[in-house]
Amino acid sequence: MVTTFTPKQLAVALVGCLVTLASCRTLEQQPTTQQLAKKRSIVVLYENDVHCNIDGYTKIAGLRDAINRSDTAHALAVCVGDFLQGGTAGAVSRGQYVVDIMRRVGYNAVTLGNHEFDYGVPRMKELLGQMEAPVVCTNFFDGGATKSYYPAYVIYRVGDKRVAFVGAVTPETMLLESYAFHDDGGNVVYDLKPELFYQLIQQAVDDARREGADYVVLISHVGEETQSMGFDSHRLIAATKGIDVVLDGHSHNTIPHDTQANLAGKPIGISQTGTQFANIGKLIITPDGRMQTVLVPAAEVAYENPQVTAATDSIKRLMDQIVNRVVCRSDYRLVVTDEAGQMYVRRAETNAGDLVADAYRQAMGADIAFENGGGIRNDVQPGDITYGHIAALSPYDQALVMLEVTGATILDLLRKCTAKTPDFDGNFPQCSGISYTIHTASHTVSDVRVLDKATGQYADIDPARSYTVAVTTYYKGGGFYDALKGCKVLKQGSELTRNVVASFMEKSLQGRTGATYAKPQGRITIVD
Repeated sequence: MVTTFTPKQLAVALVGCLVTLASCRTLEQQPTTQQLAKKRSIVVLYENDVHCNIDGYTKIAGLRDAINRSDTAHALAVCVGDFLQGGTAGAVSRGQYVVDIMRRVGYNAVTLGNHEFDYGVPRMKELLGQMEAPVVCTNFFDGGATKSYYPAYVIYRVGDKRVAFVGAVTPETMLLESYAFHDDGGNVVYDLKPELFYQLIQQAVDDARREGADYVVLISHVGEETQSMGFDSHRLIAATKGIDVVLDGHSHNTIPHDTQANLAGKPIGISQTGTQFANIGKLIITPDGRMQTVLVPAAEVAYENPQVTAATDSIKRLMDQIVNRVVCRSDYRLVVTDEAGQMYVRRAETNAGDLVADAYRQAMGADIAFENGGGIRNDVQPGDITYGHIAALSPYDQALVMLEVTGATILDLLRKCTAKTPDFDGNFPQCSGISYTIHTASHTVSDVRVLDKATGQYADIDPARSYTVAVTTYYKGGGFYDALKGCKVLKQGSELTRNVVASFMEKSLQGRTGATYAKPQGRITIVD
């Protein structure tokens, strides 16, 4: 039953029950006689979509430790995915630095996000094998396997109760990171079982209940917005029963508490913390089984864990040697997010998108360049721009290719990738060498014009003509809704995109962005 707590009740945030591994799925600590005599709440701290904001890990660990020391509640900590990629620490180490810090946190359960697959499945398996925490995911399978690669759940005995954490990742990852799941022939090598997604979760919940779980917590990297495959966390709840609460991720929403009726008509709580440790989530389970979720702004958490802080500081020193070289200077912010912290680059032209696309077009000598908005990740503030800032702006391990693309295919791409505007869409096409108008009411595109490199003037696109288009290798893995799959490859680049952008800033812009990139250049017009 979902219950609203008073401020005094919500202040319950303390306790100590460190758990040790008893089996591959069940972790227990035998309570002392004194502990059994005192019924204590259970507090589950959670985070999602951290995307390499490594400074927050010491806070979630420190808050858990403070609760455990207080002897008023048992505290655990879980991760709801998307931690390996999205910022400098992941980009420059291919995820290693992030795992080195997370290992010191001592998570009780970790599930996969779509960005755990960014470096490919072998690298993901290598990194998560170092985590020293239970990784749970009910729907990740090696191709052809009949059993999930990671356990579907883990059970902890906490005081006199058993708490199960079931893990799941959105099957849409097979589209978003298609290159990680398919070989060059398009054959499935790894599978997230979209056709069985809800059934697999239900099976894991039922198994955990049969194994003695009093509470089942789903750590679910599925998200709030209905995706192209039709999944979202509210639909997930409506299709299942036996889950007590869903700790969600993927869509970067800030949700202290919401509810959705499950298959049996019972209201189930759901929460999400936002992104990049803006908040730490706190699930409170009282001794009589009532549950509530609240969000604690990470900036207000004064606690730290000394071991995690030491690891983070050590990683920062290593990163300093790589990332502190000044490449360029800007008098203006290179915009990726809006005032609310949402990814504005996924719904409109930004100066950051212009600059990145210009770098791609020049590097490949192409007529046109596109970068999907989801590939541009972090703002760059005014002042000196270091290599680290550029790695955070363009963090993915992608190179460039130049394709031969007909005007008709480009028009199809623009229609597909702007159809959700003004809603956010990671496939929104930031561009160079082309301009276009989006009509949000009719979901159409008009006035598509291509820059003539010889004259410096724009001319209407010719559907029958072929153009050279520079994009990242992500186009082969689902980028731009597969609009460019099958196009002829004219040139294959070798430099990572962040190095392409750094070179453009340093050499072509001669170390200063200038007024050219003070604001968007009017390449994309949006009308009702």
